[in-house]
Amino acid sequence: MTETIAGGTWVEIHGVVLPAGERAPQVPADTRAVPLEMRVKGFLLNDARLGDEVQIRTPAGRCLHGTLSRANPSYDHGFGPPIPALSGIAEEVRALLTNDEGAP
Repeated sequence: MTETIAGGTWVEIHGVVLPAGERAPQVPADTRAVPLEMRVKGFLLNDARLGDEVQIRTPAGRCLHGTLSRANPSYDHGFGPPIPALSGIAEEVRALLTNDEGAP
């Protein structure tokens, strides 16, 4: 038996936006073969259990519905390791924009 998650808890929902057969024709065939899915985090509006259809309110105030997939999810994405070739770009651009002759 799954525990009840209280309304107001930070959660993630999942839903299918477009089934595989309804994807745009210009989408590559391998992409068209799978559904377009959404995962959204927000605050649960009512008590529920994992797997229930629920409504959430996002931090932007949008109300969305979907299948409750996680309680108290973290943000676990990243942008990968730093790229050494890009590390000095900000200084170079700033110098170009200000016509600073001391730029490398």
